[in-house]
Amino acid sequence: MKRLRGRGLLAALITVVTATGAAVIPAASASAAAPADHTVYWNQVLLRTYRTVGGAPGPLARAGAMMHAAMWDAANSASCRVGAFAVPVLDTCLGKKYLVNVTTVKYAGANTPIVGTAIDYAAVTVLRNLYPALNFDADLATAQQGVGTTNNQKEAVYIGQQAAAAMKTARTGDGSTDTTPYVEGTVPGAWRNTGSGAAATPNWGGVTPFGMTSGTQFRPQLPLGYSTYPSLLASSGYAAQVNEVKSLGSATSTTRTADQTQLAWFWANDLDGTYKPPGQLFAHTAILAQARGLSTTQNVRLFALVAIAMADASITAWDAKYRTAIDLWRPESAVRLADTDGNAATVADPTWKPLSANTAGVNFSPPFPAYISGHATFAGAWAGVVKAFLGTDAVTWTATTEDPHAVGVSRTFTSISAAATENALSRIYLGVHYRFDADFGLASGGGVAAYVFGHELTQWYDYGVYSDVAACHNAGAALVAGGSYEEYKCVEFTNETALLSVR
Repeated sequence: MKRLRGRGLLAALITVVTATGAAVIPAASASAAAPADHTVYWNQVLLRTYRTVGGAPGPLARAGAMMHAAMWDAANSASCRVGAFAVPVLDTCLGKKYLVNVTTVKYAGANTPIVGTAIDYAAVTVLRNLYPALNFDADLATAQQGVGTTNNQKEAVYIGQQAAAAMKTARTGDGSTDTTPYVEGTVPGAWRNTGSGAAATPNWGGVTPFGMTSGTQFRPQLPLGYSTYPSLLASSGYAAQVNEVKSLGSATSTTRTADQTQLAWFWANDLDGTYKPPGQLFAHTAILAQARGLSTTQNVRLFALVAIAMADASITAWDAKYRTAIDLWRPESAVRLADTDGNAATVADPTWKPLSANTAGVNFSPPFPAYISGHATFAGAWAGVVKAFLGTDAVTWTATTEDPHAVGVSRTFTSISAAATENALSRIYLGVHYRFDADFGLASGGGVAAYVFGHELTQWYDYGVYSDVAACHNAGAALVAGGSYEEYKCVEFTNETALLSVR
């Protein structure tokens, strides 16, 4: 059967009007102007919340995924609702639902729900559920500046609330509340408390993923391929890793350059009161979105994909940290206790401290095992999604930070990958990670990104027009069976030709 080349046909039949602009929104007040972009606005509210609640990155990333994925379902549902009343033969949905497509019309005559309002109520409902002690009323009031009380508006509110309710139900019992205590290791090489606190979120690797099939899907190999502490610690590769961070990551290093010191602090954001590692990457997403002039509907998908990937990155990293044969000690322990590792190529320094420090200048290592780096895994997941979404890695842009040791510092990159790589390597210069923590964190995060982008929130691609609907179905079925796409649909036109779309 003949396939007619008509990828522009659907575009000619539909005119899509979207709001433009992705300005970064400051902290809200009841008198502030309505946001230009509701997705970026609520992300800023989320980052403010991160600064308020603090804590380990896993729960923060989970909150981000819950909020942004619910916002996607709300915006998508509102867009589908418009299509249901406007041109029924055409699909006006933004893409594949994450959890739910709210289709019930609750308010009579509500044929054009307001997408921004649907986003607002999905976001605020999720945040209120997650953080009941915090008040988001002023944020909602700002978001809703100038919005009336029509049935269209009420339908949008209902859609947002239902999307949030579906998310709350889906994440109930996901393992995120597991507080089973962690038993520290005692043998050389095993992680132990370095004075910065007990093991943080040791069960996070068992949390139900948002997109992955399991928390072990992108588990990296064990450090250098060794499955026991004695074999790892006795290796020349381990000695090289320890000696590198001992030199470059020391608080008093004479080999670390000024630029390496700056980037170490720039990417840290470990301290409560900052937007933490997931928040920094969300902030960078907003910078890139604004630079590219992305629309509201583009941003709601981009931020949701980034959020889902980072939530799964946290599960992947914490699975590797706590749920494998080696829960590797931090460089601080490795250097101070090198006389116990059985390796002649390492020399103990009981006074060694990492560059990493709190605002009082007290040096510390984050309270969880080293392998793999959470920063690096987040960075790999973030970069993979953003590159895929934008369709390029070659973007020149300037990034920012909130770490108190890098106030006012910005760094400019010529690619997304360069920023992610620098993020990963910064942990060596900060003295809290080995090089293989960074390398394998980036790789695992990249795997998460590719999987999430290929399976979540996918959009229809107009594959081609066929001479009849049977030929369209045959071609679509073959593409799905071959693994190229997850699903297909055929839309038959009055001239009996059929448009094949795949995703």
